[in-house]
Amino acid sequence: MAAPGVRGVSDGAGAETSFRRKVRGKLPAIRGARPSVHNGQLLVSTGVPSLDHILGGGLAVGTLLLIEEDTYSTYSNLLLKYFLAEGVVNRHEVFIASASDNPQKILKDLPAPLTDEIPPQDAKKNTPQVPGLTEDTMKIAWRYQNLPNLESVSLSSSRFGHYYDISKTMSPDMLQSAKTHCFYLPNIVAPEGTDGSSSEMSCDYLQLLHSIQTVVHQGGFDGSNPQKGQKNILRIGIQSMGSVLWGDDICTHEQPQNLHTLTRFLYALRGLLRSSLSVCVITIPAHLFQNKAIISRVRNLSDTVVGLESFIGSERESNPLYKDHHGLFLVHQIPRLNSLISDVSDTKDLAFKLKRKMFSIERLHLPPDLSDTVSRSSKQDLAGSTKLLSSGCGSAAAGKKHLDF
Repeated sequence: MAAPGVRGVSDGAGAETSFRRKVRGKLPAIRGARPSVHNGQLLVSTGVPSLDHILGGGLAVGTLLLIEEDTYSTYSNLLLKYFLAEGVVNRHEVFIASASDNPQKILKDLPAPLTDEIPPQDAKKNTPQVPGLTEDTMKIAWRYQNLPNLESVSLSSSRFGHYYDISKTMSPDMLQSAKTHCFYLPNIVAPEGTDGSSSEMSCDYLQLLHSIQTVVHQGGFDGSNPQKGQKNILRIGIQSMGSVLWGDDICTHEQPQNLHTLTRFLYALRGLLRSSLSVCVITIPAHLFQNKAIISRVRNLSDTVVGLESFIGSERESNPLYKDHHGLFLVHQIPRLNSLISDVSDTKDLAFKLKRKMFSIERLHLPPDLSDTVSRSSKQDLAGSTKLLSSGCGSAAAGKKHLDF
């Protein structure tokens, strides 16, 4: 007799065990997404694997990543392109909004993913031929004959995070297969009778919010119109939010008339993200904001806040201590999702460098010793940098004025 609630086991040759459990995942299986090992939140890649590691595995779906631009907006725009390119590779829907660059041009300038494919015939040509050694004499590897060839690593959308070559642009075929939505502010015509004076936010921000809401509702990302087939994710990228081109005056006056327009827009956008399968990355020119109180408000309305401090045009560009890097990477805020505290490990003393095929973020290390030939000014720079690092090294550096090399 079989136990109650348990099916009996037959004695046939094709019998199946009765103790088979059908496991169902709590999170939907979505291309380019995976659950977090820390809090179970659904994550997507930012397009930069080193940044994914800093953020705890990736960017959580339903959250907002705020990037404070560098002085010339060179590297911040590149991070935004990585985020959008990752969405195209994973076949996510992409929404691009800009007031300066045409979104179509941004799409054409997306970096190409690295495939590292090696054709089998080329691999055979590159294999050195040993005289007197034929295929018949390779009897020792007989068990490996039926294994698949691992010499070619093809591009797979199921992989979490990809590397990109910024010297090449994405192929037109890949861009045509992606579903994109563009919002170019100069081409947007304001409705009649709406000047933004009686509204809680400016007319430009209001139209952008309505466009995002329309895409979210029509695409079924909020559950109002269920998606057919496999579920998908909407990636939203907004360039240089808060600049003068958006009709905002927070970059030109210390007491702007539209003091709360940006914060109201972020408040509404964050609520929209929380209730949908979407994720957003926004870049802002924080160094141009005249009222520093607005920066703190914008940070509080964002989930993750990072900043880029480029060495271009500064004294650190010619400093030998920073010769291997192009700028500092600052982590101002990490989200607290399904937990009381956030993981802030490996978020201090970070620097970034840009190579031809990779944008990497790594820990900034100082040289262990100084020779007698180093000038006094370099020693002073090193001492100042050491004091700066000692303040961010945690309890290990407590009680010491600077690091002991």
